[in-house]
Amino acid sequence: MKRGLLIIISGPAGSGKGTVIAELMKGTDEFCYSVSATTREPRPGEVDGTSYYFVTREQFEEKIGRGEMLEYAEYVGNLYGTPRDAVNRSLDAGKHVILEIETQGALKVKEKCRDAVSIMLLPPDGKTLRARLEGRGTEKADVIERRMQTAQREVMKLGRYDYIVINENDSPEKAARDIRKIIDAELMKTSRNLDFKEKYFD
Repeated sequence: MKRGLLIIISGPAGSGKGTVIAELMKGTDEFCYSVSATTREPRPGEVDGTSYYFVTREQFEEKIGRGEMLEYAEYVGNLYGTPRDAVNRSLDAGKHVILEIETQGALKVKEKCRDAVSIMLLPPDGKTLRARLEGRGTEKADVIERRMQTAQREVMKLGRYDYIVINENDSPEKAARDIRKIIDAELMKTSRNLDFKEKYFD
Protein backbone atom coordinates (compact mmCIF):
# COMPACT_ATOMS: atom_id res chain seq x y z
CA MET A 1 0.00 0.00 0.00
CA LYS A 2 1.39 3.36 -1.02
CA ARG A 3 1.62 6.07 1.60
CA GLY A 4 -0.95 8.82 1.16
CA LEU A 5 -0.27 12.48 0.41
CA LEU A 6 -0.29 15.24 2.99
CA ILE A 7 -2.27 18.03 1.32
CA ILE A 8 -2.09 21.50 2.85
CA ILE A 9 -4.87 23.89 1.83
CA SER A 10 -4.64 27.53 2.87
CA GLY A 11 -6.56 30.62 1.93
CA PRO A 12 -7.97 33.77 3.49
CA ALA A 13 -11.36 33.89 5.16
CA GLY A 14 -13.90 34.03 2.36
CA SER A 15 -11.91 31.89 -0.05
CA GLY A 16 -14.35 29.00 0.33
CA LYS A 17 -11.97 26.41 1.76
CA GLY A 18 -14.62 24.45 3.66
CA THR A 19 -17.00 24.23 0.71
CA VAL A 20 -14.28 23.20 -1.75
CA ILE A 21 -12.83 20.59 0.61
CA ALA A 22 -16.29 19.12 1.20
CA GLU A 23 -16.74 18.89 -2.57
CA LEU A 24 -13.33 17.23 -2.96
CA MET A 25 -14.14 14.61 -0.33
CA LYS A 26 -17.66 13.92 -1.60
CA GLY A 27 -18.31 10.32 -2.63
CA THR A 28 -14.84 8.95 -1.86
CA ASP A 29 -13.05 7.46 1.12
CA GLU A 30 -9.50 8.14 -0.12
CA PHE A 31 -9.28 11.38 1.88
CA CYS A 32 -9.38 12.13 5.57
CA TYR A 33 -9.55 15.52 7.25
CA SER A 34 -6.86 16.25 9.83
CA VAL A 35 -8.31 16.74 13.32
CA SER A 36 -6.55 19.39 15.40
CA ALA A 37 -5.73 19.21 19.09
CA THR A 38 -6.77 22.04 21.41
CA THR A 39 -6.67 22.99 25.07
CA ARG A 40 -10.01 24.79 25.00
CA GLU A 41 -13.13 23.24 26.49
CA PRO A 42 -15.51 21.33 24.18
CA ARG A 43 -18.55 23.24 23.00
CA PRO A 44 -22.03 21.67 22.96
CA GLY A 45 -22.22 19.01 20.27
CA GLU A 46 -18.46 18.70 19.76
CA VAL A 47 -17.01 15.18 19.92
CA ASP A 48 -13.50 14.33 21.10
CA GLY A 49 -11.49 12.82 18.25
CA THR A 50 -13.90 14.12 15.61
CA SER A 51 -14.29 17.85 16.21
CA TYR A 52 -10.94 18.18 18.00
CA TYR A 53 -8.66 16.18 20.23
CA PHE A 54 -9.38 17.88 23.55
CA VAL A 55 -6.36 17.85 25.87
CA THR A 56 -5.12 19.79 28.88
CA ARG A 57 -2.49 22.49 28.49
CA GLU A 58 -0.04 20.26 30.35
CA GLN A 59 -0.68 17.39 27.91
CA PHE A 60 -0.34 19.74 24.94
CA GLU A 61 2.94 21.19 26.19
CA GLU A 62 4.25 17.67 26.80
CA LYS A 63 3.41 16.80 23.18
CA ILE A 64 5.32 19.89 22.03
CA GLY A 65 8.31 18.87 24.15
CA ARG A 66 8.31 15.37 22.63
CA GLY A 67 8.10 16.78 19.09
CA GLU A 68 4.64 15.30 18.54
CA MET A 69 3.07 18.42 17.01
CA LEU A 70 3.58 19.23 13.33
CA GLU A 71 2.65 22.82 14.12
CA TYR A 72 0.87 24.75 16.84
CA ALA A 73 -0.19 28.25 17.83
CA GLU A 74 -1.91 30.01 20.72
CA TYR A 75 -5.16 31.86 20.07
CA VAL A 76 -7.17 33.76 22.71
CA GLY A 77 -5.50 31.85 25.52
CA ASN A 78 -5.83 28.35 24.08
CA LEU A 79 -3.37 26.19 22.19
CA TYR A 80 -4.26 24.65 18.83
CA GLY A 81 -2.13 22.32 16.73
CA THR A 82 -1.76 19.33 14.42
CA PRO A 83 -0.79 16.01 16.07
CA ARG A 84 1.94 14.28 14.09
CA ASP A 85 0.96 10.70 15.09
CA ALA A 86 -2.65 10.96 13.90
CA VAL A 87 -1.54 12.36 10.55
CA ASN A 88 1.10 9.65 10.09
CA ARG A 89 -1.34 6.85 10.92
CA SER A 90 -3.70 8.03 8.20
CA LEU A 91 -0.89 8.51 5.68
CA ASP A 92 0.49 5.03 6.42
CA ALA A 93 -3.00 3.62 5.83
CA GLY A 94 -2.87 5.09 2.31
CA LYS A 95 -5.23 7.99 3.00
CA HIS A 96 -4.63 11.46 1.60
CA VAL A 97 -4.73 13.75 4.63
CA ILE A 98 -6.18 17.23 4.13
CA LEU A 99 -4.78 19.85 6.45
CA GLU A 100 -6.77 23.10 6.29
CA ILE A 101 -4.50 25.61 7.95
CA GLU A 102 -3.40 29.24 7.89
CA THR A 103 -0.19 30.25 6.14
CA GLN A 104 2.10 30.45 9.18
CA GLY A 105 1.26 26.91 10.27
CA ALA A 106 1.36 25.65 6.69
CA LEU A 107 4.92 26.82 6.19
CA LYS A 108 5.97 25.18 9.46
CA VAL A 109 4.50 21.88 8.25
CA LYS A 110 6.32 22.23 4.91
CA GLU A 111 9.61 22.60 6.76
CA LYS A 112 9.01 19.32 8.61
CA CYS A 113 7.31 17.40 5.79
CA ARG A 114 9.16 18.20 2.58
CA ASP A 115 6.92 15.99 0.45
CA ALA A 116 3.71 17.69 1.59
CA VAL A 117 1.69 19.29 -1.22
CA SER A 118 0.77 22.90 -0.46
CA ILE A 119 -2.11 24.65 -2.22
CA MET A 120 -3.32 28.21 -1.78
CA LEU A 121 -7.01 28.64 -2.57
CA LEU A 122 -8.01 32.16 -3.57
CA PRO A 123 -10.97 34.04 -5.04
CA PRO A 124 -10.32 35.60 -8.47
CA ASP A 125 -9.29 38.96 -6.97
CA GLY A 126 -9.39 41.14 -3.87
CA LYS A 127 -12.65 42.82 -4.86
CA THR A 128 -14.37 39.43 -5.02
CA LEU A 129 -12.92 38.48 -1.63
CA ARG A 130 -14.22 41.68 -0.03
CA ALA A 131 -17.65 41.18 -1.62
CA ARG A 132 -17.83 37.65 -0.20
CA LEU A 133 -16.92 38.84 3.30
CA GLU A 134 -19.44 41.67 3.16
CA GLY A 135 -22.07 39.34 1.70
CA ARG A 136 -21.98 37.15 4.78
CA GLY A 137 -23.61 39.93 6.76
CA THR A 138 -22.14 38.53 9.97
CA GLU A 139 -19.20 40.86 10.63
CA LYS A 140 -18.75 44.58 11.23
CA ALA A 141 -16.79 46.77 8.85
CA ASP A 142 -13.70 46.92 11.10
CA VAL A 143 -13.55 43.11 11.31
CA ILE A 144 -13.83 42.83 7.53
CA GLU A 145 -11.03 45.35 7.15
CA ARG A 146 -8.79 43.32 9.48
CA ARG A 147 -9.57 40.18 7.48
CA MET A 148 -8.64 41.97 4.26
CA GLN A 149 -5.33 43.10 5.76
CA THR A 150 -4.63 39.53 6.88
CA ALA A 151 -5.52 38.28 3.40
CA GLN A 152 -2.96 40.66 1.86
CA ARG A 153 -0.25 39.24 4.13
CA GLU A 154 -1.28 35.69 3.25
CA VAL A 155 -1.25 36.33 -0.50
CA MET A 156 2.29 37.73 -0.19
CA LYS A 157 3.38 34.22 0.86
CA LEU A 158 1.96 32.65 -2.31
CA GLY A 159 5.43 32.03 -3.75
CA ARG A 160 6.19 29.58 -0.95
CA TYR A 161 3.29 27.32 -1.95
CA ASP A 162 3.45 24.60 -4.59
CA TYR A 163 0.16 25.42 -6.32
CA ILE A 164 -2.54 28.06 -6.60
CA VAL A 165 -6.20 27.22 -7.23
CA ILE A 166 -8.70 29.95 -8.06
CA ASN A 167 -12.15 29.43 -6.57
CA GLU A 168 -14.44 31.13 -9.07
CA ASN A 169 -17.82 32.44 -7.92
CA ASP A 170 -20.40 29.70 -7.45
CA SER A 171 -18.05 27.00 -8.76
CA PRO A 172 -16.55 25.00 -5.87
CA GLU A 173 -16.84 21.93 -8.11
CA LYS A 174 -14.27 23.36 -10.54
CA ALA A 175 -11.86 24.24 -7.71
CA ALA A 176 -12.23 20.72 -6.31
CA ARG A 177 -11.54 19.27 -9.78
CA ASP A 178 -8.41 21.42 -10.05
CA ILE A 179 -7.17 20.12 -6.70
CA ARG A 180 -7.93 16.58 -7.87
CA LYS A 181 -5.73 17.20 -10.94
CA ILE A 182 -2.90 18.36 -8.68
CA ILE A 183 -3.20 15.22 -6.57
CA ASP A 184 -3.21 12.96 -9.62
CA ALA A 185 -0.08 14.68 -10.98
CA GLU A 186 1.69 14.39 -7.62
CA LEU A 187 0.92 10.67 -7.46
CA MET A 188 2.64 10.21 -10.84
CA LYS A 189 5.85 12.00 -9.86
CA THR A 190 8.89 9.78 -10.35
CA SER A 191 10.11 10.70 -6.86
CA ARG A 192 7.03 8.98 -5.43
CA ASN A 193 7.43 5.90 -7.63
CA LEU A 194 11.11 4.97 -7.46
CA ASP A 195 10.26 1.44 -6.33
CA PHE A 196 8.63 0.86 -9.73
CA LYS A 197 11.97 0.39 -11.50
CA GLU A 198 13.05 -2.29 -9.01
CA LYS A 199 10.09 -4.53 -9.72
CA TYR A 200 9.49 -3.64 -13.40
CA PHE A 201 11.14 -6.79 -14.79
CA ASP A 202 10.14 -9.16 -11.96
